[in-house]
Amino acid sequence: MKVLKNLLGFVPGNLSLYKMAFRHKSMAIVLKNGSKSSNERLEFLGDAVLGSVVAEILFKIYPYKDEGFLTEMRSKIVRRANLNQLGKKLGFAELIEFDPKTINVTSNHSSLLGDGFEALIGAIYLDKGYDFTKEFLSQRIIKPHIDIHTLELTETNFKSKLIEWCQRHSKDITFELISNEEGENSKLFTIQVLIDGEGMASGIDYSKKNAEKFAAEKTCEALGI
Repeated sequence: MKVLKNLLGFVPGNLSLYKMAFRHKSMAIVLKNGSKSSNERLEFLGDAVLGSVVAEILFKIYPYKDEGFLTEMRSKIVRRANLNQLGKKLGFAELIEFDPKTINVTSNHSSLLGDGFEALIGAIYLDKGYDFTKEFLSQRIIKPHIDIHTLELTETNFKSKLIEWCQRHSKDITFELISNEEGENSKLFTIQVLIDGEGMASGIDYSKKNAEKFAAEKTCEALGI
């Protein structure tokens, strides 16, 4: 409790949520009903909350920018590499329970810290509510640790990087449009990256171009590019 108070700047209410947020799936606890308890569900929730908060902040900072610009900026802020760095700065490596036999926390391929960061956001949201979580992210995470205007000038064309990498390594790459679970009438586009015919990662967005960007980013992270 003391460690979390020093780290977060507030006293947690439901401590079990925060314990779960720092429990990687490699250390999952099997419950009586047969399901496994790890931070994956909290990570899913935290990802949605983080995206919503960042979207609102960007909407207010850039009142005249279009949807494409805002989407790209949000992607730059919440990309896994950034979240991993945030987790490292905040000292998550000392808090997260994981199996060192299967996870190398120092590897560029590891998303352990970024996943833990998103799970923590999910825990805070469930414990304290949306407004509290938004204030926490804005004042203790984004303002002190993320220079939004510098990010604006940073080029993160993951699709180009990925294509160049494949060309250097003589690999064939395609961006394939796959069907959505919602059906053919869905406005969402789901794009999967295939390298030498092997499925790598997928991206989902209301814009086909953005879905390709997200899929390329995830693939770059998986390959350590």
